[in-house]
Parts: sequence; C-alpha cells; structure tokens
Amino acid sequence: MEQQANAGEITWMPDPRGRLHAADIDAVPDVAAPTVVLADTRPAVRRGVRSMLERAGAVTVVGEAATAAGALAETTRLRPDVLVIDVQLGDDDGIAVISRVSRTAPGTAVLVFSEVDDDRAITSAFHAGARGFLGKDAGAAEILRGVQAVAAGEAIICKAIAGRLGAWLRPDTGLDPYPFAQLTAREREVLDRIAAGKSNPAIARELALAPKTISNRVSAIFTKLGTADRARVIVMARDAGLGRG
Repeated sequence: MEQQANAGEITWMPDPRGRLHAADIDAVPDVAAPTVVLADTRPAVRRGVRSMLERAGAVTVVGEAATAAGALAETTRLRPDVLVIDVQLGDDDGIAVISRVSRTAPGTAVLVFSEVDDDRAITSAFHAGARGFLGKDAGAAEILRGVQAVAAGEAIICKAIAGRLGAWLRPDTGLDPYPFAQLTAREREVLDRIAAGKSNPAIARELALAPKTISNRVSAIFTKLGTADRARVIVMARDAGLGRG
C-alpha cells in the first residue's frame, strides 16, 4: 500500500497489484477498534463487509440498515464511530443521508463504499461530509484501513479515482457549472421543475415516477439547499437560471 503522511491529503491508496486478501490485514496499522454501522440495500454486501471486518478483529459492527431512513435511525441510535454507506440506497439518496449525519451526528465519520464511479456523485459525497470513498472492488484490508482512517479523522480515497482529485480541487475549472453541485442528476431534474412552479404530482407524472420517489427527492433537495421553504427554493433556483426552459 502507498501512504502519504501530510494531514488533509490522500492518506492511502490500494496496492496497484489489485485486490488485497485477508492475509494482508496484519499490515494495517494498529488503531483503536472503531464501531461501525453498515448501510447497503443488498444483504449479501452487508454480510460480506461485516464478515471481513469482524474476521480482522479490529472493528465492531454494531448495526445494519437497508434504507436511508434505517441508516439515519441506526446512526442516531447507536452513534457509531463510522457509517459505511452506499450512495445508492434504492429510491432514496445516500448523499442526503451523509449530509444529515454530518449535521446531526458529527462524531460519526462517513465512509462511502459504492460501485458508483461518477465524478458528480463522488464530489457530492465529499461536499456532503464524507471522509472517504472506496469502490466495491476493495478487498478486506482496504475496507479495514478505510474504516480506521476515517475514524481517526483522516481522508481516504481509492486509487481508481485519486487521479481525478486534482481537477476537482482546482477552482474555476468549469468541471461542473451547475449552480447546485451537491445535487444529483435526478434531483436536478426535479429542482428545475420545482423552479417552473410545478407541483410534486405534476413532476411525478412528467418524469413517470412514483409520487413517493418525487417526495424523497424533494426532501433531499431541501436538505441539501438548507431550507424547507418551497417558495425559498423556487427563488433560489430561478435566481440561478433554472425553471425557465
């Protein structure tokens, strides 16, 4: 594994040879055993990660969740050191969960463990408060190191996306000119229609989605924009040029 010592920089990258195996876990620095809540829609993924971490004997998995609501409830109830979460939680938005946890449970560090490899989703996760991002191809030692790193206050990112980090951090690159970079592409579709004055049922019909899905996305938008006032959101969006198409 490659490591960098300066605080605030990438602290770790996976071995370029590929996946690490359980035998490599002993190479991970010895730190206090953090407590963890796992949030992923797939039971098999949760079982696999739990097994990896518990076999290492250096992490205690105290809870699991399959939905955004469950992740928030378990994190609030258990106050783990680390929430390991997929940014895709069915129709719900993992980014909104990260933002909420960062505000309501600041003692819980968030490590994203996801197969998503989209620049917008990755940057949104960090903007929302995540401390680390690992791909679903990460091995046992990688996941363990990631949990320990974010629990210790470090930032961590896998090598697969580390090369793009410089471009994200440079100001005024034009990478994402959208005025609300913290929103996902689906949330942007909804916000544009909110800005046009459309109701939730009208947006659901136009996008051919369930009203509950639209309601979840509207809630996530309001959370990320820091207001529950629909009129205020409309003003913000229209001032940014949305809803005029």
